[in-house]
Amino acid sequence: MADPFTLPPVREALDALDGQDFHGRIWIKDGTLWPGDVTDIRNRLGWLTAPSIMGMHAEDLKTFADEIRRVQFTHIVLLGMGGSSLSSEVFNLTFGPKMGFPDLLMLDSTDPGALKRVLDRINVSRSLFVVSTKSGTTTETMSLYAFFRGLVEAGKPPKPGMQFVAVTDAGTPLEKLAAETGFRRTFLNPATIGGRYSALTFFGLVPAALIGVDIKSLLERAQGMLEACGTDVATADNPGARLGAALGGLARSGRDKVTLVFSEKLRALGPWIEQLLAESLGKDGKGVVPVDGEPLGPAEVYAADRVFVAVLLEGDTTHDAALDRLGEAGHPVIRLTLKDALDLGAEFFRWEVAAAAAGAVLEVNPFDEPDVASAKEKTAALLAAWRKSRKLPEWRAGWEEDGIVLMTAGETPASSVADGLWAHLTQARPGDYLAVQAYLTPQPETWTRLQEIRALLRDRLRIATTVAYGPRYLHSTGQLHKGGPATGVFLQLTGDDAEDLAIPGAGYGFSTLKAAQALGDLQALAEARRRIVRLHLRGKPAAGLDKLAQLVRGLVKKA
Repeated sequence: MADPFTLPPVREALDALDGQDFHGRIWIKDGTLWPGDVTDIRNRLGWLTAPSIMGMHAEDLKTFADEIRRVQFTHIVLLGMGGSSLSSEVFNLTFGPKMGFPDLLMLDSTDPGALKRVLDRINVSRSLFVVSTKSGTTTETMSLYAFFRGLVEAGKPPKPGMQFVAVTDAGTPLEKLAAETGFRRTFLNPATIGGRYSALTFFGLVPAALIGVDIKSLLERAQGMLEACGTDVATADNPGARLGAALGGLARSGRDKVTLVFSEKLRALGPWIEQLLAESLGKDGKGVVPVDGEPLGPAEVYAADRVFVAVLLEGDTTHDAALDRLGEAGHPVIRLTLKDALDLGAEFFRWEVAAAAAGAVLEVNPFDEPDVASAKEKTAALLAAWRKSRKLPEWRAGWEEDGIVLMTAGETPASSVADGLWAHLTQARPGDYLAVQAYLTPQPETWTRLQEIRALLRDRLRIATTVAYGPRYLHSTGQLHKGGPATGVFLQLTGDDAEDLAIPGAGYGFSTLKAAQALGDLQALAEARRRIVRLHLRGKPAAGLDKLAQLVRGLVKKA
């Protein structure tokens, strides 16, 4: 079983980084390491010193968390998307609330069912809402704020703004709104740090502090990794640059499906890494496809486009046998070991350096997201049209059976939903991947069914599979889908919402917003000439997913 760092593509990438003096130039914020506007790139490198800068705020964050405890809020509700929420989810699912601290609930969806689930768990008058958006204008976040602000004010508290905290950049509309409407506190993040690189800033640390995470120790671990990746460390010994060289070098050789494996306690790190890699590297027709949450299978179901990266706690041998078999079968396997959960501080920094290094290897700018805007613009246009006509356009229903509707952009020659779906899926060729985009209410039973479907298709088609909820993925893998390699086969799942909840002042509800986002991305993917179909599940989504799973089981057996 070869050491992946000795493989020729990785050695070449390490030599290239050495030849560029990557480890020296990144620390003087040399924007010419990557293609793109040099000034813009320099202005996105503030994350390099985040552990040091934020260390000066650790005591203040602890003091603020103690203040919130004294007020006796029972829940913190984080309203945020993508980089404004994913690191908080890592902290929440890894550490959970410390004794005596409030529970943290994440809301990064426009699905009415997801919103209803949060409402069912909280007492609005005893909840603190953290409004988290770098731009201060994120549609989903500000829609959620408007909704909860209305609920808080309906209770007629003397100072409703005291139930809100803002995390944003200086000079944003949210900063102004927070000042005008009496927010309890506004945390202004350094503008030189992009969302997906902001785990070790106020975006990740404010929610972490509010549930009692030891911020000081977390940042000390991050500082240790910063020093290990410093200017006086050779590229081959630099933990971040080494990982980035491996990911970039192996991707150039055809192994661009970065398949993530975790200790159970660390599994929440997956979606954060997924966003970092997908949005940083998936552009100009290049990139890596991060594969998170895919159940490990036998070596024979994997093609030669895989590299496995295992992030494991010290002493955890759960995956050793499976990873050994994969290595023996010729797949590169990289193992990263954490002493304990607080090493997440170091791990965040390692992966941020790795993304920057992989960008240099692949010759892409890891600090922009040029293809994200297309779906946003189409969604805005659809909502503007909805305000006039009270309806959204729809893709043609090619076939409907047993409550499952197959929709495509053009003619559908298939004679059934099963035939049409299978014709779409079997377009996949070696090196392609399947992306399932589920605009359904996030809940455990839904995820279980989606995981079954992806595993069946992975094993039959021998391609990498990704599964994500919409609209959440638009702020994560959406850039890769439209700007990365044209190797995706996309399956969008939608369903009937049981109810809608109005967005104050918008003229439409969350169900309409979610439907417009789904259709906007569908249009953007079709315009980018990606292979995509939609399956709409009528009635109860759980029953619809059961029928879809049964259909897929039949297809893979018959084929």
